[in-house]
Amino acid sequence: MKKLLLTVVLGLCTLAGFSQAKFDVHAGMSMANITNSEADLKIGYSVGVGMDYAITDMWAFQTGLNFTSKGCKESVEGVKAKFNPVYLDIPLLAAVKLPISEGNTFVINAGPYVGVGLGGKMTVEDGGAEVGTKLFKKIDGADEAMMNRFAVGLQYGVGFELGYRYLLNLTGQYGFTNMIKDSWVDENNKNLAFLITVGYRF
Repeated sequence: MKKLLLTVVLGLCTLAGFSQAKFDVHAGMSMANITNSEADLKIGYSVGVGMDYAITDMWAFQTGLNFTSKGCKESVEGVKAKFNPVYLDIPLLAAVKLPISEGNTFVINAGPYVGVGLGGKMTVEDGGAEVGTKLFKKIDGADEAMMNRFAVGLQYGVGFELGYRYLLNLTGQYGFTNMIKDSWVDENNKNLAFLITVGYRF
């Protein structure tokens, strides 16, 4: 997985040298949960930089570096627990662009993403007392960390490019890899996330 991430980053640097590549910054809200769980949706954030490489007037390759908080939360009999992992995601998307009017375009994209867990904690609050546990580092008395650091999945979305500069996107992610290690839980829990972001293209 580390070699794959390095290969992807080097590829992005190569594409950045072509004149067809355009760059943007974006930020917004994440709404995350995990599969095979009765946990509740957790609101978080997503910020990053993107690259749009025009292949034709209609088709483009889109990628970037996105920092996104995912996880879930749950409350049982007054005990509140929250998983708050933060990932660096690199999407590799094919995009179709459909012109609406001069300077305004409707965009549909889809493709895989690879991610690496950068940090985050599980916090448990009971009776006003709160205990935090790091998710990607082995804690005292445990054989391994609670969560797998590397992830892959499917990303898909729709959006608008407005006035050649402004971006509005609704994005979904479905993870393929188990986010919690088998030694901690029997279920196969995968990341789910929906992102609403706005951006500015340079």
